[in-house]
Amino acid sequence: MNYLDIQIATESSDYPAEQLFQRWVDTVLADPGQDAEIVIRLVDEAEMAELNQQYRHKPGPTNILSFPFEAPAGMTLDLLGDLVICVPLIAREARQQHKLPEQHWAHITIHGTLHLLGYDHIEETEAEEMEALEIKFLNVLNIANPYQEASTQ
Repeated sequence: MNYLDIQIATESSDYPAEQLFQRWVDTVLADPGQDAEIVIRLVDEAEMAELNQQYRHKPGPTNILSFPFEAPAGMTLDLLGDLVICVPLIAREARQQHKLPEQHWAHITIHGTLHLLGYDHIEETEAEEMEALEIKFLNVLNIANPYQEASTQ
């Protein structure tokens, strides 16, 4: 069973219900033999900008940050890590990209969960592998490929 701890640290109410986050995470973490715990923190732009500067040395907010948990030697925990998501930025991106907000939220949540599992997109081959997995999981949820141009969807 996958356990989510949702932390609301935003004044915005423009975010999905906990059940949707659970569905999206469960789609990625479908292995029934593996329990996982993820903290999802929903924040405003100020907190996200601070975290982005502190951990990535980049100015301004980003849509999501993933913090994989590394257990100390000899300790086994089900905690995969934390996802921090910038609520106003996700809403703005969905509008700008002409995407349904719920579908964009699903994509970003799946993207972050894959990061917690060790996937990355720094190198082109890594990016292709990660995008293929995102497309696969979104397809399971009946969500179109987010990397296609809106006019071809």
